[in-house]
Amino acid sequence: MSLPLIPAPARLDLLDGEPYEVPHDYWTAGAGPETGDVRYSLEVSAEGGFEIAPQGPGGDEAATATVVQLVELTQRRVPALRIEDAPRYAWRGLMIDVARHFFGPGTLRKVIDLAALYKLNVLHLHLTDDQGWRYEVPNRPELTEVSGATAVGGSAGGFLSAAELADLTAYAAERGVTVVGEIDLPGHTGAALHAVPGLNVEGVAREAYTGTDVGHSTLRLDLPETAAFLEDAVGALVAQTVGEFVHVGGDEVRLLTREEYLAFVQHVEALVLRLGKRPVFWQEAAPALQDTRSVVQLWDSNADPAEVVAAARRGHQVILSPGNRTYLDMKYDAGTRLGLDWAGYVDVRDSYDWDPATLVEGLPPESILGVEAALWTETIETEDDLFAMLLPRLPAVAEVAWSAPEVRDWEAFAEDLEAHVALWQARGLAHTPRPLTGT
Repeated sequence: MSLPLIPAPARLDLLDGEPYEVPHDYWTAGAGPETGDVRYSLEVSAEGGFEIAPQGPGGDEAATATVVQLVELTQRRVPALRIEDAPRYAWRGLMIDVARHFFGPGTLRKVIDLAALYKLNVLHLHLTDDQGWRYEVPNRPELTEVSGATAVGGSAGGFLSAAELADLTAYAAERGVTVVGEIDLPGHTGAALHAVPGLNVEGVAREAYTGTDVGHSTLRLDLPETAAFLEDAVGALVAQTVGEFVHVGGDEVRLLTREEYLAFVQHVEALVLRLGKRPVFWQEAAPALQDTRSVVQLWDSNADPAEVVAAARRGHQVILSPGNRTYLDMKYDAGTRLGLDWAGYVDVRDSYDWDPATLVEGLPPESILGVEAALWTETIETEDDLFAMLLPRLPAVAEVAWSAPEVRDWEAFAEDLEAHVALWQARGLAHTPRPLTGT
């Protein structure tokens, strides 16, 4: 008997015995957020039901995800079995851009539930960009009052109040998911420049920007307002999120000299560390980083990764989000209505059929903190749009992040994935039908 579990467990043994008839109030569990090692064992028998043995932080949540899949995929008749399981990588993430188009707590709770179902443990929220500002800074209300209202194409904006972000963070933590907020600096800052006149060279607020071009905005350390703004904005994000990390951007900065850019990154790096978090930066920041607690996130699959490799060799950990594998805003193929194609087309097999340990030549495998999928929302306007781009590719990235190479197999995964459509439909989640077999 084959059980279509995703991600594939490290070991699954079917045992002799009658299946367990699962009652409607079957066991679930929850604990605090973790990005460390997660191990568990799970045994099922008709006599004892589910016997869970968490063997590391977060094991309860991982076991819960397996139990939910077993119950739903077997129509509540779970065969006798034993599972021993552990993740390959500590950071198993999903980034959602709520700055280009805003998605509120209701949609984000559904995203968290989906992430937890596939044993992802980080929800990275891209909270600021040129088009909108999505979290509160208590002593700078103009950020949300002015730039909380804007979005791509003139769409309705919105923002997460401090209370909403706290509730969302708690909801995620109960499911083993840590919310990591991102303020993108020093570029992608058009929303801040629109709301705060003193951040502009001329001292005049920039017009609202609702397009999708990049590279046309930046903060500057030589302006008197900038350092105080960074203290307030970064400080608020640190205070409103839990966990070890905060993301501070660093990508696509085209208006600063190299020296200005390096100095800015180092200023922000020192600020985040002083505030008690570990900073995560997009890959362009790699040559600027001075403290090995800082993490580099690789994203641009068209760029030379040499600086990322060099940073890893200096002791920095790396999160892998290659655009041609994990950017789920890329079109599935030429006929896809939504999405972009700068990294090429990304179908389900592209998201599945790669090995993080060998992706980047020269990158020390031990430097890889984890894998993260990303969904940017330039073209994503509705909740159905969002899930149609996540599904069916997100489970593929989740298996890359969780499962050891020896238990991964495309043909088996493709067959298993077909069974998961029913899980998405039961949750009311849109998906994009894709051919899986024979590809």
